[in-house]
Amino acid sequence: MSALSQTLQRAWMKRGWLACLLWPLSQLYGALFGIRRWLFEHHWLQSYAADVPVLVVGNLVAGGAGKTPLVMAMVQHLQAAGRRPGVVSRGYGRLGQTCLEVLPELSAQLCGDEPLLIRQRTGAPVFVAHRRSDALQALLAAHPDTDAVICDDGLQHYALRRDLNIAVFDDRGVGNGWLLPAGPLREAWPQPQPPLPAKGPQSVAPVHLLLHTGRQPAFAGFHSNRSLAREALAADGTRVPLQSLQDEDLTAVAAIANPGVFFDMLRQQGLRLTRTLALPDHDALSGVPLWDQRQRLLCTEKDAVKLFALYPQAGLMLLAVPLVFTPEPDFFKALDERLRPLLSPLPSSHGHQTS
Repeated sequence: MSALSQTLQRAWMKRGWLACLLWPLSQLYGALFGIRRWLFEHHWLQSYAADVPVLVVGNLVAGGAGKTPLVMAMVQHLQAAGRRPGVVSRGYGRLGQTCLEVLPELSAQLCGDEPLLIRQRTGAPVFVAHRRSDALQALLAAHPDTDAVICDDGLQHYALRRDLNIAVFDDRGVGNGWLLPAGPLREAWPQPQPPLPAKGPQSVAPVHLLLHTGRQPAFAGFHSNRSLAREALAADGTRVPLQSLQDEDLTAVAAIANPGVFFDMLRQQGLRLTRTLALPDHDALSGVPLWDQRQRLLCTEKDAVKLFALYPQAGLMLLAVPLVFTPEPDFFKALDERLRPLLSPLPSSHGHQTS
């Protein structure tokens, strides 16, 4: 994480001198954002409406807050209920902006690390494009049996109509409550939360469900649990118990929004980290070798989709530590309740399933 990014992250947590200095710019940002929103609300700017329910998972603050783990959990929840969900994403950090289907053998440089991870973990069809609405149209054309689409990020992508907006917050909450660049908010908060979407898909809609991914929620909403798996994974699928690494000197790398959280979770497992490398989110990880042969390198699953390709001969010296992410059961109950009127009935063989 750059020094400027770290400075802004600290400034966004309080209304100090730097935030106050940037406040006039946040008013300009808010005005421009409001005009754009108004243009979509009144149909001066057009948005694409799909024939299947669209669920957007995003956040109202700058930076990551755990969207992708939630997307994967929702995909697996829908699959377990007999549904055929698909995923669309912009694919941040990838080369180019063309619309393409994410296949397991693709390079993360072409499709993005998070879309590739979602595809590998869930097996669901995943498409990326600069405009998520283009990705959605391509997904439905290639996989017409898809009956629900989850958009990874995109609460402010009004060119895509959606049936449900799901916002994710971590321990930062809304920070100082100001808009960018004086605060972390991409749009104003709080918003009204109606009981059910009653008017069909909308380009501009309020947040319907809130999920906290941190340990200290700043306000009301559903909670989730995050922990590390007990085993790390090598590129060939070999499983290595974390407990067996407790007597080793280890290096850890993370190119995610909050690398320190990953490092702290490793230490809480009793692991001895003699070196940590905190890199910008979606970093290509290709600048310099990131580990020496005398010390194992631990990374996140998101970073592993790139590192395993960069270091195919690393063997057990390069290990990915999966994140176990579990939203509380009431979140899925609320999700099922909101989806029920939107989804077509399942075939009789799945008649016992909910949602």
